Amino acid sequence: MSEQVMLYDEQDHVGVITLNRPEAMNALTFESYRLLEDYVRESKARAIVVTANGRAFCSGDDVKQILGSTAPAPEDFRERAARAGGLTPAADALLNTSIPVIAAVNGPAVGWGMELALMADIRVASERAKFGELFVLRGLCCDAPGLGRLAQLIGRERAAEMLFTGDVIDAQTAKEIGLVSRVVAPEALMETAMGIARKIAGNPPLAVQALKEGLRRTLEPDWRATGRWASEQIHRLRQTEDSKEGVRAFLEKRQPVYTGR
Repeated sequence: MSEQVMLYDEQDHVGVITLNRPEAMNALTFESYRLLEDYVRESKARAIVVTANGRAFCSGDDVKQILGSTAPAPEDFRERAARAGGLTPAADALLNTSIPVIAAVNGPAVGWGMELALMADIRVASERAKFGELFVLRGLCCDAPGLGRLAQLIGRERAAEMLFTGDVIDAQTAKEIGLVSRVVAPEALMETAMGIARKIAGNPPLAVQALKEGLRRTLEPDWRATGRWASEQIHRLRQTEDSKEGVRAFLEKRQPVYTGR
């Protein structure tokens, strides 16, 4: 590959993961998922910031490579999924890490891009950020974080509206409903996120890890069980005519026509 699709840097106990496909709105490929998982699992940082280059945070799965392909996932990706117990492997890494994660959302975060933001402990949004659970528009179910975290953050009714409609909301609306903790000017995004990360990294690591584990024990579901169910639904739904029509319509830049089949 001429340029890495995801980058990692670590300084002063803060790791920064940067999605690096700006020309494709940071859509995720199998390589993106591999790197994201590896960076999280292998990090020795005391806090991690996840952000992206370009105008988008993440537009979700690469439609041509992942959603538009009938070929099976690469063998190593299937092996990673088996080890993750049903969760998307990168999601398993993020949901089970003991390291606090901050999402610095610089632009649109939709589909699995929104799932990525949801898996952070803290979300800081640029004024240019947008959020949307677009899975229903592709005839699919969302991944585990959209089921296990979204309603917890914004309430069941608002979560249901986002999930069932596929509507996209702006940064200010996201702050008003509790999806993000703060909204800042684009030029202040990384400074703000890094400031939070450095403050966390400056605290006693074992105490921070215990607090994160306490939140997980108190508030979170069995992620792997939820992930297995979501994976089964996604696999089933990908075989439907509606899901195939949603992908075709996206690639052909037209409105889809769903039939319930």
